[in-house]
Amino acid sequence: MRRPVAVLGVAVVLLAACHSTGRAEPAPEAIRPSWQPVTLPMPSGLSGRLALRDAAACAGRWFVVGAVVDAAGMTRPAAWSSGDAATWTPLRPVPRSPYGVENVLTAAGCRDGRLAAVGGKSGGVHGNPRISTWRQVADGSLVEVPAEFEVFGGADAVNTGRIAGGPRGWLVSGNRATGAAAWVSPDGADFRLVSGVPGLATDASGRPWAADGTATASGWLMVGSVLSSGRTGSAAVVWTSADGSAWRRAVLPGGGAAEDLQRVVRVGDRTVAVGRRGDGLGAWLGEGDAWRPGGGLGGAGTDRPGRVWGLAARGDGVWAVVAGSAAGAGWFSADGVRWSPVALPVGVPGASDRTVAVAAAGEAALLLVDDGARAEVWSARGPWRPV
Repeated sequence: MRRPVAVLGVAVVLLAACHSTGRAEPAPEAIRPSWQPVTLPMPSGLSGRLALRDAAACAGRWFVVGAVVDAAGMTRPAAWSSGDAATWTPLRPVPRSPYGVENVLTAAGCRDGRLAAVGGKSGGVHGNPRISTWRQVADGSLVEVPAEFEVFGGADAVNTGRIAGGPRGWLVSGNRATGAAAWVSPDGADFRLVSGVPGLATDASGRPWAADGTATASGWLMVGSVLSSGRTGSAAVVWTSADGSAWRRAVLPGGGAAEDLQRVVRVGDRTVAVGRRGDGLGAWLGEGDAWRPGGGLGGAGTDRPGRVWGLAARGDGVWAVVAGSAAGAGWFSADGVRWSPVALPVGVPGASDRTVAVAAAGEAALLLVDDGARAEVWSARGPWRPV
């Protein structure tokens, strides 16, 4: 991603920021983007309901991934690409395994204008998810890269999460029975599992959980939490690695309440992460190896939120989407000091069987909401300033 204007922020709302004079600042006014509904065309030869799971953007390209569910409940992998986040074209999936034919693409990453995705389908004697990765090739099609079952599955499998692209290739973050885990690949053609190593593995300091990852100038970064046997709640943590093999874990400064990190995004040479802080949500801001707590999410339109659905960097700031009403689920900051609510076109569900995703680039933003019965996609263009 090209370096945007200098920002240091995350979508948070400051309920009553007081100056040393004791005078409270007025609440920030809402940003009201001109959201436009997006129509994703049905892939050729398929019919049914679109089940959408994730979105990504980079280098002038936008992507949405998921599946098509037919009347009998059978799934087929599906992905779309766009140059403007408004007009979309289905990509041609090329399965290479029996499970790939029925994959649901659950996570999308972008590098140099090319898509990579994680997909899965439950099967086998025990009904375990059979995970594959997918990569976009030169002709634009999306080709499955089948993996040996033990790479993503096996006796130690817990979950395979989000995928991120960067100068060193691709990173998938997730968890194993041994603790946090990473899967790395230089080209998306073959992923290598890294787990049970110092920093990622459960140890005397606690059991770690990785939730998201991103590329940095010096390698890779993952965020999540560690549950210590010596405390009742979790602590927010980050992991850093130069090569994806050796990882260093650091507990972030906090207020002593139960904390975790659920989403992370790079903004130029800075990092913004958002997650749970006590009874609400909060932000952490990182530059190099230095991290500091940001503001807390909560207040107008939210009811003690606990889930961050998405976090994305625009050219003019950073925005997050959390569970909440259309008026209270979106937040934006241009500088990390003053935060404004962003009016969304729809409310954002909080249930774990729903899906919400965001993507952004320049002055454009994309919102995806799938409540299990209907999937909606919206896009908006233009600068985000309070009105």
